[in-house]
Amino acid sequence: MSTESDEHVSVTVRVPAKVNVQLAVGPARPDGFHDLANVFLAVGLYDEITATPADTLRVTCEGPGSDQVPLDHSNLAARAALALAARYGREPAVHLHIDKDIPVAGGMAGGSADGAGALLACDALWGTGASREELLDICAELGSDVPFSLVGGAALGTGRGERLTELKVGGTFHWVFAMAERGLSTPAVFREFDRLGEGADIPEPAASQAVLDALASGDPGALAVAVSNDLQPAALSLFPELSDTLAAGRAAGALAALVSGSGPTTAFLAGDADGATVIAGVLRASGTCASVRVAEGAVAGATVV
Repeated sequence: MSTESDEHVSVTVRVPAKVNVQLAVGPARPDGFHDLANVFLAVGLYDEITATPADTLRVTCEGPGSDQVPLDHSNLAARAALALAARYGREPAVHLHIDKDIPVAGGMAGGSADGAGALLACDALWGTGASREELLDICAELGSDVPFSLVGGAALGTGRGERLTELKVGGTFHWVFAMAERGLSTPAVFREFDRLGEGADIPEPAASQAVLDALASGDPGALAVAVSNDLQPAALSLFPELSDTLAAGRAAGALAALVSGSGPTTAFLAGDADGATVIAGVLRASGTCASVRVAEGAVAGATVV
């Protein structure tokens, strides 16, 4: 937090990306949403959100993919500021600057991270003193993945993914992420999930004990066998080229290869840091993806820096 003078106080919050090591999706509910059993792991790719006093609410953004980020009040960072201001009866007069490093429209909760980061930054800037429960409540109103961006580490999300149970992680997991040439719309992926499952008996989602045990033990081999993503067939149906990326990562020695969340980012679990470096090099040379990043997890959630 900088405090050169009262007029120029600003607060910067760093927020991580996430990978879903399990995403179990139930049938569509009457409201159109789906119940989920969503095991989140926060990984070390970060957006930074800086909140500075201003005459009116405005959002700016820089970094990879920033041209795709809306700068109006539909941005989750802006919505977070509006929600906190409304709850505490004040004007949302703040400039929110997003320094992006989490892939945009990549299934890694970059927008959700910005919402959680802006909420924490505005809370600190305005001195609202909101409790963790209040902040999580606002996060849940903003979107299914936003509460986890605040919490970080590892957690099981139920309901739409917003009701969190924090999980133990017994070691460091090494990941490689391959970014695709274009994005995928989360609502479109869920619609395709519904289309592909039409007429099928879709079970209620439940957390995999094997996934929870593997996280707790810190064993990448055990986690590799247990990971799953019910949205992967839908993502591959809409974006068939992702199969080539998954195959390239597996051939490079990844212990597991899966679509991250609703995609189109693909995630590869390595046995160790050296393995991650090798997989990343092969994927970069494969011509099957736009860019490649290496990250470890679990890491802390939204943090004032």
